Order: sequence, then structure tokens, then C-alpha cells
Amino acid sequence: MSRLLCCCGNKSPNHVSDGQATAMKEASSDDLAGAHTHYKILVKTGDRKGAGTDANIYIILHNENGVTSKKIKLDRLFHDDFERGKTDEFKAKLPADFGAVHEIELWRDEHGAFDPWYLEKIDIFETPKEGPKKGPYEFPVHRWIPAKKRVMFRQYDSLLPQHDPRKDSQRKEEMEEIKKIYELKSQAPEAGIPLQYDLVKRKANLLLQSKLSKTFTGKWRNLDDLKNVYHGVFSKPDGMRTWRSDIEFGLQRLIRCNPTQIRLFTEVPEKFGVTDEMVGPFLEGMTIQEAIAKKKLYYIDYEILQNLPVKQGTPVVSPIGLFFVDKDKHLIPVALQLEQQKGPDNPVFLPSDPEYTWLLAKMWFNSADASYHQSCTHLGLTHLAMECVAVTMHRTLSPSHPLFRLLAPHFLFLMAINSRGLALLMSVDGWVDKTMNIGRDGMYELIGRAFKRWRLNVEGTIINDLKARGVDDTQALPNYHYRDDGVLIYEAMEKYVRVVVESHYETPDMITEDYELQEWGRLMATSQDDGGAGFQGIPADGNFANVEDVISTVAPIMFTCSVSHCVANFSMYDDYAFPPHCPTGMRMPPPTDKSPRTEKDILDNLHDKTLTVDVMIVTRLLSEKATNSLGDFEMQYGFCPVAVKALEQFRKDLKQIEIIIDERNKNREFPYDYCHPKEIPNAISI
Repeated sequence: MSRLLCCCGNKSPNHVSDGQATAMKEASSDDLAGAHTHYKILVKTGDRKGAGTDANIYIILHNENGVTSKKIKLDRLFHDDFERGKTDEFKAKLPADFGAVHEIELWRDEHGAFDPWYLEKIDIFETPKEGPKKGPYEFPVHRWIPAKKRVMFRQYDSLLPQHDPRKDSQRKEEMEEIKKIYELKSQAPEAGIPLQYDLVKRKANLLLQSKLSKTFTGKWRNLDDLKNVYHGVFSKPDGMRTWRSDIEFGLQRLIRCNPTQIRLFTEVPEKFGVTDEMVGPFLEGMTIQEAIAKKKLYYIDYEILQNLPVKQGTPVVSPIGLFFVDKDKHLIPVALQLEQQKGPDNPVFLPSDPEYTWLLAKMWFNSADASYHQSCTHLGLTHLAMECVAVTMHRTLSPSHPLFRLLAPHFLFLMAINSRGLALLMSVDGWVDKTMNIGRDGMYELIGRAFKRWRLNVEGTIINDLKARGVDDTQALPNYHYRDDGVLIYEAMEKYVRVVVESHYETPDMITEDYELQEWGRLMATSQDDGGAGFQGIPADGNFANVEDVISTVAPIMFTCSVSHCVANFSMYDDYAFPPHCPTGMRMPPPTDKSPRTEKDILDNLHDKTLTVDVMIVTRLLSEKATNSLGDFEMQYGFCPVAVKALEQFRKDLKQIEIIIDERNKNREFPYDYCHPKEIPNAISI
């Protein structure tokens, strides 16, 4: 028998199965006539809509020797028990030698049969009049408790299915019911979805607080007119200060909301019209080939944006941008081509072009970058992809599975955010249709294209992604703080996951025999046409064979739900709120020549005042962090001693990372907080 399985409740020679329940010795009233001790039972009802109940709740306690208590009614006279978010305390008296509580048997009657009860956790303490208190004996439940159905839970409720004595009864029946709730379905939200998400109210409140609702209409007269709007609840975004700067334009590829697209430039593609003559003045005496050899050139190619089904009259360009690391260690743009194929109507824009011509080219590039960021980096590859993972997890892993308990805190709020938030942002004529050239149809098409290319073990795993893009060399590409800080978080997260996974899977056979785990892996890897989630890059195509397969699946999922979303989300106000810095949409056709432009050309491309306010409000709301920081779970699911110890160490590791990043920021020209543990939520919470 495994040393660690016992401590986590996976196996016990003293277990009594459902069929043996009536044969177990019951602690009788005669026993209580002699020596006895008191027990305290704490019952925590979940804090979610409809969680409370008025039903009568009963419990039977089981010790390790197969002895059970009498039926205990959990009730306090003249007290309204089991209210949402509340913890209720009850007393019980058992024989003095009853000892530790190993298992609980729980049920509710039909009183309030249509009054469901969500039970989060039960803690039980021995509280003798003399001697030390013992416990808690912890029973995390995290389930809706049905009427008139007895359910049993081991201490910690964390066990592999092959070690669960009720795998063919309670566990199997529960999973069959769960599969009716969670289904994999690919569809876009349609118009008419009820807007119940509080983002709607918060948006209205911000508009009222800003005092702009009546006066903020029409076009911008000049850039100063635009700048004057930022006051009160709308602080001045960083982009307003830096939008003209080429250094800032380069930094947007490294430390702003879309830092995962920059790649090492190794050759000039035929479609790219850049030449030595064009960029020579910006390469500090080097030719393109010499700069390539020294790993000085980097690029972004948005060919994925070609031929999207965008709104009529709102073009989306598919640009190529070339960047150079200069002697001051700044990544600066040296060439921008707004469409894929070089030609006379598709010039290569340069920093030496007339001021507003160059600024306009950068705005068009950033508008394309915004289309990809909002569609893929943010919505598609965090919100939607991780919801898909969450659904596969619910369909295949029992809530009693150790991996379910490990991952569950990182899916908190996700489905509610997606179902309600998307109704506001992605409905027909909603925020995306109004403020982004790409529109909702183009956005969903782009998400589909990106998902087909995205691999969990490459793009979804930061260390592998950096290597694949050729940007893992810290000396060659400085100021890439997302890389430097993000890797620290990933390594700590992988260490945490490794401890938990290795504690439950001591041999490869334990992995291959875990049929829930195997079903989860296969469901994620199976194509959508065949009813699966369609993820690429699932280790071993989902046929997990060893702990490395499991770790390299779980750790990237956890990282995506926390760090990747944080990086993509929380700088949006600073990036988007000042439209010239990173416009979500452009109103005029893209330039096809390099003739001089003016400030008026910049203004003509910007949203009017009404849409600008809409962008300001939504990006400000999306940039608000209102949940706990990484490792400080809003709801803890794992109470197995090994998992608790691993979490404690993870928190210590995060504290050390905080110190490292704080020290780094003291010496950085451009401080960076979006991979700081205090700034990272546990889940996709907005």
C-alpha cells in the first residue's frame, strides 16, 4: 500500500463499502452511558446563488475501525441554518474511544425538494472537556447535495478512481449526471442573450461618474481636445504620454498586453520589400545579414489576418513589422509593411518618413495588433480555450479526483464571465462590432484560425514558446520582462504541480489505470469533428503514460488561466484608452503611399468621441483586478496533506519571486508588474 495514498484518502484497509454499511457496528446509547466525548461539526454552505436550503440535513460519522455514529440531525433550535455563504456549528456526543472521523455519510430530506443545497466543506473536531482538541477532520465537498440520496465522503475527498470503493456506484452515477450539464459545443453568442452580467451596470456607472454622457459627442477637433478628456475616473493612460515614441512602439512587443508575437528574424521573405538601402541608416552600420547574424533583428508577421470577413468599409491590414535592438538595448521599429505582398501600392514605411506618415503607419500596425490581441491572445486563447479545458475536466474528472482539486481554483468564475461578458462584448452590434474594424464575425474567424495553430506544449508553454520564437536569449533581446519574469512563475508553478502529481502517481501503471485521467486527455486531444475539444500539443495525444505527460499538461493550463490572462488583460486601459497609441479601429483606408500626412489625417482615422468613451470605459473595467492574488485561493479545493504542503511551498516560492521582481524593477528602465505574483489573479476573473 502506498505511503502517500493513505494520507490522501486513496486507500485504506478499514474502508467499509456501501454494501457493508448495515453490518458496521453502531455507537449505541449504551456506549454513551459510559465515557464519552464531544465533537464539533462545522458545516460551510457555498457562497453562490441558490446555495442555501431549508431542508433537514442528517449525518453519520464513520471512524477508521468501521464504527459509525447514530444518525445526527444537524439542527439548531430557532436558528436558520445552511444559509448561503454561512458556516454553521453543531454539537455531537460519541463514545470516548470513537476517535478520528474517517468518513461521513450525508443526506437531506425532501423538505424543500426544489431547494438545492451547495455544500462546500465540513470540518469535524474532537472537543473533550479535558485534554487537547483534535482535528480538524476535513471533508471538502464542493457539490450540490440532492434530496433523499445518501452520499459518502472520505477525509480530504482526494482519490484516484481506481482506488475509490464507490467507483461503480456513487462516483459513476455522479459523473453521468455531470455530463448532462457540461457539453462541448462550438457556437458564437447570438443577439438577444440577456445582459445580466454586472459589467453593464458598472459601465453605466462609470459613464455617469465621468460626467461625459451628455457632452461627449462628435469628432475630435485636435489632439489636445482628445487629451483633455482624461480626468476623474479616467486617469491619463500611459499611451497618451508615449504614443509618438519608437521606443514605446518596440516596448509594446515586449511588455504590454500582447508580448507573445515577437520572433527572431532569420531571413528576408520574398513578400517583404525591405532592403539594406531602406533600413541601413537605422542598423548602426550593419547590413540586414550582419544584423541577422548578431541576433539584432526581430519581426512580427500578421499574415493570419488576411482575407478576414470584416465589416463592410472597415479594412483590416495584415502587416509585417521589422524591429532592431539598438546600442542602448531598445527594440525599435525600422520597417513596416501594411500588407503581405510587396508592391508599388504597398510601400515599406520607415522612421525617416514624414512624421505623421510614420505615425499613421504605426497606428495601422497597432490596429492589426489589437485585432489579434483581442481576438486570440486575450479572448480566444485564454477565455475560450480554458473554458473548453474546464468543460472537458468536468466531463471526465470526478470532483474527488486530485487533479480536479488542483485545477479547480483556476477555473473559478470563468464560465460565468464568458457567458455573460460575451453577451455584452460579442453580440451583434455590440462592443466589438462598434469599436473594432475586425467586427465579431472577423474575430470568431480569427480565433478559429489561431486555435488550429496553437499547441499546448509549444505556444501554451512559455519556455517552449520562447525557444520556438527564438527569443529565449536574454542577452540578445533585453527588456523582455514578460519572458524573464514569466519564466520564474512558470518554473514555480511546474514545481508545485510536480509535487502533487508525483504524490498520487508513484508508478506509470497508476497513470495508465486512471481511466478518468485517460478520458480527459483523449477528450482534449480528439478533434472537434469527432466530438472532442480539438487541442493540439496535448502530450502523448492525450494517452498519458508518465508523470511528465501529466505535469506538462496541467502546468501550462494553470499558467494560461493565471499569468497569460493577466498579461493580456490588465494593461488594456493603458494600451487602448488613448486611441492614437493603439487604435481598436481605423476610420479611413490604409495609406498606399508615403506622401506627407498631417495631424488631421491622424484625427480622421480615430473613433468619434462616443466610441472613444466606449473603448475607455470597457478597457478600464477589464483592467480592474478584484480577486485574490496567485496562490491565495478564493476557494480552496485541495486539503490532502501533500497538496496543502505543496501549496504552502508554492506560496513561499512566489514570495521569493516577488522579491526578485521588486529588485529587478528598481534597476529597470521600464518597470514591469504584469508577471508580479501580487498582480496575478488565480483565474480568468474578468
